[in-house]
Amino acid sequence: MAEIHPPYSSLKKTLSLLNGFVTVSGMILIGLGLSVKYGEANLTRVLGLSSAYLFHVGYLCLIIGCITLLLGLAGWYGATKESRNTLFFCFLLMVIILILEITAAAVVLALFRMVREMALEHTFVTLRKNYRGYNEPDDYSEQWNLVMEKLKCCGVNNYTDFSGSSFEMTTGHTYPRGCCKSIGTAACDGHTVSRDVIHQKGCFLKLLKITQTQSSTLSGVSLGAAVIQLPGILATLLLFIKLG
Repeated sequence: MAEIHPPYSSLKKTLSLLNGFVTVSGMILIGLGLSVKYGEANLTRVLGLSSAYLFHVGYLCLIIGCITLLLGLAGWYGATKESRNTLFFCFLLMVIILILEITAAAVVLALFRMVREMALEHTFVTLRKNYRGYNEPDDYSEQWNLVMEKLKCCGVNNYTDFSGSSFEMTTGHTYPRGCCKSIGTAACDGHTVSRDVIHQKGCFLKLLKITQTQSSTLSGVSLGAAVIQLPGILATLLLFIKLG
């Protein structure tokens, strides 16, 4: 076997190191996807389609992260074994992933602006129509109960959102128990609206803040992962060319 020319050896070591960074970026994307799926972003599900993009992009990050993790290992193998086919395969897939990451970051930022402008009215109307009560088994009511308890708020704009709603017409109560500061107390009767009894402010602004934070995180991490991966992509192409 011919002796490896020194520049090849140096480039292979560099590529192996860069593939380590690529692998780390994959782990970061996996962590990001899991945090969107199981973290605070779950509370924004009550916004309906207005927040659905967070979960779609989160799942995309999870998938891309898994693929990137494997590509980092494949790139290391291709550099070590001087396999042009493996290097070319890794290069093509990493370019596609890079494009997806940049696109995802741009889409997330663009869609958040739409959420900020359109979600309020839709969420308000849906709450008044579909919310049933504190102990109701339907997913929509359970999600809203969780939001109101976790964020310490009531309704979309404020506690008066339930006035005239299907919830009030069904139960006769002005607000659900999820609005109460202490759910088990006698004062939490669905009629007493004192500041000492219920959270009077609405949940929308808090949900919007969570959506903004999650959007910024998704966008920033996606772009950060792309920056981390770019040197590895270029080094992979360079080694592929030199081995030709």
